[in-house]
Amino acid sequence: MRTEKHKYLVIPGPVEVRPEILDAQGQWMIGHRSNAFAELYARLQGKLRQAFFTQNRVFVMGSSGTGLWEGASRNCIRDDKKALHLVGGAFSQKWAEVSRANGKQVDVLEVEWGKAHTPEMVADALKKATYDAVCVVHNETSTGVTNPIRDIAQVVRQYDDTLLLVDTVSGFLGAEFRTDEWGIDFALTSSQKAFALPPGIAFAACSDRVLERAKQIQYRGYYFDFIEIEALAQKDNTPSTPPVALMYAADAQLDAIAAEGLENRWQRHMQMRDTTHNWAHSRGLGLYAQEGFRSPTVTTVANLKGFDIDAMAKFMSGKGFSMDKGYGKIKGKTFRIAHMGDMQPAILEEILSGLDEFLETVK
Repeated sequence: MRTEKHKYLVIPGPVEVRPEILDAQGQWMIGHRSNAFAELYARLQGKLRQAFFTQNRVFVMGSSGTGLWEGASRNCIRDDKKALHLVGGAFSQKWAEVSRANGKQVDVLEVEWGKAHTPEMVADALKKATYDAVCVVHNETSTGVTNPIRDIAQVVRQYDDTLLLVDTVSGFLGAEFRTDEWGIDFALTSSQKAFALPPGIAFAACSDRVLERAKQIQYRGYYFDFIEIEALAQKDNTPSTPPVALMYAADAQLDAIAAEGLENRWQRHMQMRDTTHNWAHSRGLGLYAQEGFRSPTVTTVANLKGFDIDAMAKFMSGKGFSMDKGYGKIKGKTFRIAHMGDMQPAILEEILSGLDEFLETVK
């Protein structure tokens, strides 16, 4: 929906939220220690487990995904052990910084921005050192790279004492992700990407192995203490005040996602990815991410024409679209087209048509 006061969000988070989901937040407020809340929490658990493809609990937190980075680092990495962080973009780099900021010992396996981590790289690193956890971003939002999590997980699973922690913030519900089948110990995400919810709520599928590790760590912090979160989850509740309105929105959105079908949703995202790639190639623009590892949810377009991206964004704003201008050290050299959440192919075609009109002005 576009009006004079609202422009359709084509940025990779927060993404456009359907009016029906916004309206779902307007239900009467309930106390979070009430039976009504316990019913809401339990209802969400069943739906979230289906969405994560897990039989384990799914934590529901009033935070961004960044908070769960900190929770994962504090609860899964013992003080006298090390974590291996796979870094290949702005957000994977930030997660490594979060681990260090919490006093954890960190080794980094770094690749050039735009490149993916391969299972062979991880296998080589794990032969050289012992790690409490491998931390990897499923879908690097800054570069548009999707890492081969299933294949990386097969390598990590060969090491019984090494946990696999995955950030799937911009992948979850837009790219294929099967927590239990792939052997992922902790999978974290947040609301404002392919989930297509307002920001402010985060979720994580958490294995029993993670909780056993957490019990071995004395200083897990307070807000993201997984043992305390689990204790309250057993009662269909949360240790601290939860974002009830956002939980109502998540409940409604998960129903819509189930009606669409997860595999259909993944396919829709792949279709929009391919449409965007074909458009970029045919317009003399490039794709920043490595071939074979390009994201279904966000395309980072290489600005090979060298046009003014600020001017592009201004032009598209006039058409009712809020556009991205690139992120971090590749801002201006690239721009990102987010084709995630509840965006439909017809809307994407309208966006690309508008970009064509802009390109006509810079010939």
